[in-house]
Amino acid sequence: MPVFDHFGFLAPVYDRFIKPKPPEHLWKFLELPTDGLLLDAGGGTGRLAQFMLDRSAGVVLADLSSEMLMEANGKGEFLRVCTHTEGFPFPDKSFSRILMVDALHHVCDQPDTANELWRVLKPDGLLVVEEPDLRHWGVKAVAVAEKLALMRSHFLKPSEIAALFNFHGADTRIETGYDGFNASIVIRKVLK
Repeated sequence: MPVFDHFGFLAPVYDRFIKPKPPEHLWKFLELPTDGLLLDAGGGTGRLAQFMLDRSAGVVLADLSSEMLMEANGKGEFLRVCTHTEGFPFPDKSFSRILMVDALHHVCDQPDTANELWRVLKPDGLLVVEEPDLRHWGVKAVAVAEKLALMRSHFLKPSEIAALFNFHGADTRIETGYDGFNASIVIRKVLK
């Protein structure tokens, strides 16, 4: 039985309904600007990547949906790569900053995605995973709605997301309260 491509279907109207939030808190968490490359993993239409271009040496926008990546046209000069987050085509230690916003609950395998994000992060690099905070009733309602829409979503609590990055040399903290709806898990790959 074929699986419905929700994001391919939504791509042409996605930016009209899902507006980018002000990026200043992400700049702070990612300690931008940086001289290195930034990866926007699961970045879809580039709605956040466009705000990272002048704050890094370059931005790679990676998403599984080619239709979503096509909607990034006109948002800036970044490399677009159609890929699963569970198996990036990038060498080890490629990025000094990695951003994943509102995407972890959509991936096929969250532990494999965490392993890949960690693999491509440079030593002393920063990774920010921002997800709707499942401890809030509104997020629980969204999770139910996505299940009813037959999306493969699997939401986690912030502590469960942080536990995915329990790697040697990971300095992890959870940031909440900046918008009342999301949590950001900030992970530094500590030099050893």
